Amino acid sequence: MTKLSRLRKNLLSPLSALLAVISAVFLIFAFPDFDFWFLAWFALIPLFFAVEREKDSVVKSFLTGWVFGVAFFFGTCWWLTFAPITYAGMPWLLTYFFMFGAAAVVGIFPGIFGALFSIVLKRFGSYAILSAPFLWTFTEFLRMWLTGNNWNAIGYSQAFRIEIIQLASVGGVLLISFLVTLLNAFIAFKLLTIILSDKDEPKMKRRDWIMLASVLFVIVLLFSFAKNSDLNRKNEFSLIVAVQPNVPMNGLTIEKYEQLLERHVQLAENALKQQTTNNEQPTTVIFPESPMIFQYGRDEDLQKFLRDFAVRNNASVLFNSAEMTANKRILNSAVMIDEKGEKTAQYDKIHLLPFGEYIPFPEPFASQMPAFVGNFEFGKEYDLLPFGEAKGGVMICFESHFGELSREYARRGADVLIEMTNDGYLGNTPVLRQHLANSVFRAVETNRPLLRVTNVGITAYINERGEVLDAADVYTEATRVWTVSKSDGKQTIYVKYGEWFAWLCSLVSLALLFGSYFYKKSQIVTDSHK
Repeated sequence: MTKLSRLRKNLLSPLSALLAVISAVFLIFAFPDFDFWFLAWFALIPLFFAVEREKDSVVKSFLTGWVFGVAFFFGTCWWLTFAPITYAGMPWLLTYFFMFGAAAVVGIFPGIFGALFSIVLKRFGSYAILSAPFLWTFTEFLRMWLTGNNWNAIGYSQAFRIEIIQLASVGGVLLISFLVTLLNAFIAFKLLTIILSDKDEPKMKRRDWIMLASVLFVIVLLFSFAKNSDLNRKNEFSLIVAVQPNVPMNGLTIEKYEQLLERHVQLAENALKQQTTNNEQPTTVIFPESPMIFQYGRDEDLQKFLRDFAVRNNASVLFNSAEMTANKRILNSAVMIDEKGEKTAQYDKIHLLPFGEYIPFPEPFASQMPAFVGNFEFGKEYDLLPFGEAKGGVMICFESHFGELSREYARRGADVLIEMTNDGYLGNTPVLRQHLANSVFRAVETNRPLLRVTNVGITAYINERGEVLDAADVYTEATRVWTVSKSDGKQTIYVKYGEWFAWLCSLVSLALLFGSYFYKKSQIVTDSHK
């Protein structure tokens, strides 16, 4: 067989490619800003049928999943092109080409799902469709493990459905991904049994309904564990003043910097003046991450300015700052000064943004490639900051994507989560609500309120159930005043055991693959003795 013939043999059929794209389009519409969340519950059915059509070829099945992945990630993450086009002046055609390349790389993981799914389908027939939730969860977990990024995992499409996402307190966002995929798989299985009703394929029998009832029972049982009741909190509340300053992304001169810094203070003081509570109540003013890039440790004028503000208002201040290490490396930090203007705490960002804040390649390659924001040093400590009697864990921007970080804060005694972020570089695009969806899950997973303080939006208070409250409009100046207090420290199953459910799905997936291999071998042995 010639190379050309071999290539043609492995080409994906147009129908399978179309089915994969249809699935991707349905799923794109399930995410912000479209928010047709219900589409996710059957969006994968065309993809499952496409892989079933190509199950005799692992290569074609991989390509089926890959086509789906490319279309989906391009369609939900196209906003990554905004900053290079708007601020770096890159040609839009070249930028979208790079975007396609990024989607093609991340699309490998749905491709892996397609390949693994085809192996199980080929060995076990139609019943193997019900293996899809395990394989899908495994490949989403694999993406997080290998790339450090699981943006727009299918579970995030349900972020604003409060009644559904409570299960995240048991198994994290990947448990929601499993449930969404499970319904897709069950519908696909039922449709396939109808289509193949005249063939020697299984129909829905009594044991199938028993199996379904068992699954539903387990889901109900999980919901009983997931019931996030309000934590018992002390009466001693402290005030949080969140400032959304709407700092522009470019044109920042020295004069403009000074004006904007003064405007931060004006917004905060106006909010404080409107409070009728006891002035002795502990108060913290939070400024978000922004293009102003404070350098508190090296800027004596900024130190004096913030100290005067803190003393004048008897308030602590938490702000983002580029701090320097002993070996002259830069940290992306959250710095807190108390009501006397003295520095009391500092958290250094642990999860840096690839290609934005560091280059994910070894030297000497890393030093030859520019980062869009800077090449920062990784933080190492899970510092908890004081907010009156309460303790808070800080997440800077992209860090709200990491359930392990907020989980670790809760394990160490955090009563509240604080997110400081700036999505302004990416414009008024779906990223604003996609990022918010991440924050919603971090609140539910830990059963801790999350206070989201942003530069351009969406600034909001997210309660323990994941309800987004008191949200500010995007790309406007705004302030919000909230209260926090010390909790009783109760921990969710997710906080205690982390990604146990994802590991379980991984083990089941490996068992299915091993079973496929063993079943094939046993069939060969049986056939040889006939």
